[in-house]
Amino acid sequence: MQPLLDTIATLTPNPTEAHRIFHGRGGLHPGCEHLALDAFPPVWLLTSFSQPLSEVELAEIHSALSARCGPTLSWAYQFRHEGRSETRLMAGSLPEPQHIVSEQGARYLVHLLRGQNHGLFLDMAEGRRWVRECVAGWPDKRRLKVLNLFAYTCAFSVVALQAGATQVVNVDMSDGALAIGKKNHQLNGLTAAPGMGTASFLPHDIFSSWGKIGRAGPYELIIVDPPSFQKGSFVATKDYARLMRRLPELLVPGGRALLCLNTPKLDLGFLQAQMQELAPTLRFVERVANPAAFADVDEQRSLKVLVYQAPALG
Repeated sequence: MQPLLDTIATLTPNPTEAHRIFHGRGGLHPGCEHLALDAFPPVWLLTSFSQPLSEVELAEIHSALSARCGPTLSWAYQFRHEGRSETRLMAGSLPEPQHIVSEQGARYLVHLLRGQNHGLFLDMAEGRRWVRECVAGWPDKRRLKVLNLFAYTCAFSVVALQAGATQVVNVDMSDGALAIGKKNHQLNGLTAAPGMGTASFLPHDIFSSWGKIGRAGPYELIIVDPPSFQKGSFVATKDYARLMRRLPELLVPGGRALLCLNTPKLDLGFLQAQMQELAPTLRFVERVANPAAFADVDEQRSLKVLVYQAPALG
């Protein structure tokens, strides 16, 4: 556990943005592969995967955080195992009535004490930066429509609208996640007003909603960020192909698609080979780098975010 304690000894006591502090799961810190430490200011969140921490270890971490952060310390501990999680507030308190964090000029609601997903996936920070820059640099702002599939709490939608998108269509099966997404838009002042882009929120099963999705298109940018495995909803090994087949017909000429995959069990070649077979007209452009804090001993295991582009007219 020493690498984690060494990191805590050098952390910024009062960070202003949400980000990962320690990424043991990347395999670069032997003996700490089960640990992750995140900043959701003003709260620190320590997560242990599969291997619980003892009360002695938790006390040692508490001492290290206290030495760095002082009497204002607030931190929580979550243990995850076999799809279940247990979360404890170890010191301090969470902001009330809402816990709001910032990232790259945007604000998001998070909830640390319930469930495994906290409202904002920190490993996708560079993906959100890419979307912001892509939209901001789009040559024709008169029409820039974005399709956000598996939208969750709609962070991609927030940054796209901030950057100048004219419309974002958010699709997700979870009404609850989309409700938080709507609040995220309100937090950032992204409500309907003259000269401001609009967002729609569709609580639908994507695979039974292609008619609605198609009628709202075509799109300049499509974001595909599915779970790698969610029983009854999406299994990457069989369901990603169903999305890829649809991309060419949903994109405008020259439009772009951002494809995301977060599982160590499937490598870069999984996405690239299927795209070559199922959407060969789309050209691979680049892999978006992950945040430096998420460095991995094997980049094939880490989050994969790929950019593809449809052929331009002529």
